[in-house]
Amino acid sequence: MSRRPSTRQASPAEGTASGAAFVPSPGPPLAELEFDGAYRRYRLTEAEQRVSERRLELWDGDTETAVEVREGATAYHEWPSHRLAQLVERIAQVRGKPIACVGTMDLVFPAEDGCRKRVLQPDQSVYLHPERADLLGSPAMVVGEHPYPDVVLEVDYSTDVRRDKLKLYEAWGFPEVWVQVPDQSRRRSPHGLTIHLHEGGTFSPAPVSRAFPGWQATQIHAALNEVRLTSRTVDALERVGRTLGERDGTVPEDDPLIRNLRQQAQAEASAAELERRALFVRRQLASRGISVAVTFPLDQTALRRCGRRSVGGHRPAQHQPGGLRRAARTGGGRRQRWVSPAIAFR
Repeated sequence: MSRRPSTRQASPAEGTASGAAFVPSPGPPLAELEFDGAYRRYRLTEAEQRVSERRLELWDGDTETAVEVREGATAYHEWPSHRLAQLVERIAQVRGKPIACVGTMDLVFPAEDGCRKRVLQPDQSVYLHPERADLLGSPAMVVGEHPYPDVVLEVDYSTDVRRDKLKLYEAWGFPEVWVQVPDQSRRRSPHGLTIHLHEGGTFSPAPVSRAFPGWQATQIHAALNEVRLTSRTVDALERVGRTLGERDGTVPEDDPLIRNLRQQAQAEASAAELERRALFVRRQLASRGISVAVTFPLDQTALRRCGRRSVGGHRPAQHQPGGLRRAARTGGGRRQRWVSPAIAFR
């Protein structure tokens, strides 16, 4: 197959303990990774892997070996990744700026000749800035060529990524990896979510996310297991969203959906208030024996400017604000016309 020159660049802007820039590596050989009986291995060429739609845990180019979970996808495994996308969308709305969740995709460590050396597939990939998820036409995120996801999620329902994939994420330099063990997991205990932050060239467990400031691992785990959002989770999402918004200089109204909903709510509230004022005016006029048309008021703009004091006072009609109590008989018979400088109707 065709070869392309390697464009691999130095990795994240972080350093090692000695202060030197971190340089990604492909990680331990496949033989040293503990993919146990929960996985199956089979031969797969690079060309086949590029077009394969199978869910893989790892593809190793040196041995042309694919590794996948034996057990098929279950709701318990799939739920956390989909739930995370929903939670992140709520945070983005409060933040006033979108966040991209791109799901499962190929994360590629390139060989020197430009071919694929290794491929990982996470359960969810999150970019705080959607423009960073633009891979410029590439079907995969390539280490050294594209920005890292801000968060990668791995769900351990029937597996244990600590023994295998986590070592590769660490060697490749991913800044933050979440490992979620669902409450329904049959394989691992204890259940919970662990945040792994890349610092000094290695992963360190952390109680709080760096990408989503203030969001605690315990809160994330609880939210990923909820069928319906609790008030505690809603409060946490709002706090995280507002913190990100303060950092970015954005507010909820910067989100198009939130802005439209608030504008609609304001318009509905304005219409309701206008109807209340019209009803009040009708009653005041009726109490004085003055009939009005069913189309009252014709001039809603004037009604908005008209307060209750314009029609509800007890001063003589000619002294009432807005002149709403000034009436005149016109024409013959009993027909009356109510004349006002602000609102006119027949």
